[in-house]
Amino acid sequence: MTEISHDLAMADLLRDDPNFAAALLNDILKDGDAAELLVALRQMTQAFGGVAAVAQAAHVNPTQLYRTLSKNGNPSIKSLSSVLRAMGLQLAVEPLASVS
Repeated sequence: MTEISHDLAMADLLRDDPNFAAALLNDILKDGDAAELLVALRQMTQAFGGVAAVAQAAHVNPTQLYRTLSKNGNPSIKSLSSVLRAMGLQLAVEPLASVS
């Protein structure tokens, strides 16, 4: 059996199972961990052909996408929405379970 890195295994899973990808991103967004979100987005970018391929599909500049997904990146809603759409996903808003 050939060993593959965690990132490559995650990339395969994220590419092949959009429901898993959406659930993972939603869980991260609920926790509010921006660093973890960027890690997942980098893994997803790898899964969908790398920065150049995703940037082209999302109609964004590859250099800007690379910076956006870097450790210190801070994606705008517009760029996040474009990147997710290129991966077959979308941003959505849902009500909290209970509002007090």
